Amino acid sequence: MTGGSLGSPRFDCPIPPRLSPHADATQEWLSTWLARFDLPLDRGALDRLDRAGIARYAGRIYPDVSPTDLRTLAALFTWFFLVDDLCDAPHRSTPEEVDGLRQGVVRLLRAGPRSRHPGFTGPLRRMLVDAWRAPRARMPTRWQVRFTDAMAHHLDGAWRESVNKAAGRVPTVAEYVPLRRATSAAYVSYALVEFVTGQVLPDVVYHHPLLVRIAETANDLLSWFNDVVSLERDRVGAGGHNLVLATAHERGVPVETAVALVADAWRAAMDRFVALRATVPSFGPELDRAVAVHLDAMANSVRGTIDWTLESARYPVP
Repeated sequence: MTGGSLGSPRFDCPIPPRLSPHADATQEWLSTWLARFDLPLDRGALDRLDRAGIARYAGRIYPDVSPTDLRTLAALFTWFFLVDDLCDAPHRSTPEEVDGLRQGVVRLLRAGPRSRHPGFTGPLRRMLVDAWRAPRARMPTRWQVRFTDAMAHHLDGAWRESVNKAAGRVPTVAEYVPLRRATSAAYVSYALVEFVTGQVLPDVVYHHPLLVRIAETANDLLSWFNDVVSLERDRVGAGGHNLVLATAHERGVPVETAVALVADAWRAAMDRFVALRATVPSFGPELDRAVAVHLDAMANSVRGTIDWTLESARYPVP
């Protein structure tokens, strides 16, 4: 498959496409589920949210998931996109508001739905309580800690980005890349693989240096692709928080040149991702299958992001 944006550059992805057969039915369910929460969105915004096809995104990353669990994943993904919109909208949340959200979400995940925080209330809180119910009931404590740590990392990135934007500070490329790994929420999606499989990898495997490098590279691939396709929107409101814009600012080159540089970096990262996957050792017969599924989900997150972006109304791509 060759995916592209802005007419150029092109992104050649050797990862095969996958899609859950339950994705479209889950999208229909998702619209009904969202109606329960009285979101402060007008009819047009709700229609755009529906046409984004977020259940299909989840279905591309977890193509073998059960119909019931795909509903949970689609609900969580929708929650993340709504939070992203809250932080990136023209009248976006202040750093103090994002910090309150961050603290409230982490408190809820650690202490349970009865815990309260003034910075996290309303429909978004009720949505997360509902979507978190199945993972909380089914998964062991050590996985819940892993998931919560990934969520805290994501929301800390959102807060740091909001601080930069409020101060009018454009990050350097070296600062932006790890920050983008946080704001993408990819690490949360990787933790959710274990919810799908029901098998929690030991810490020594989950945090194995090679698997960490593969996760970082997959995260970069999906994040940098997204930065290219969302460039026109980000030029208006991202405050330089886009790899293309950060590259152009740091190197003093036109944006068009920076797009080509980012595309070159993406292709090099894809080559690195393929090479790293080929060197994964055996972790023993009891773990190798679970590790393979985990790595497949990382690959699916890259290909799924490309395919979903090209079909979703969220990112109009020429």
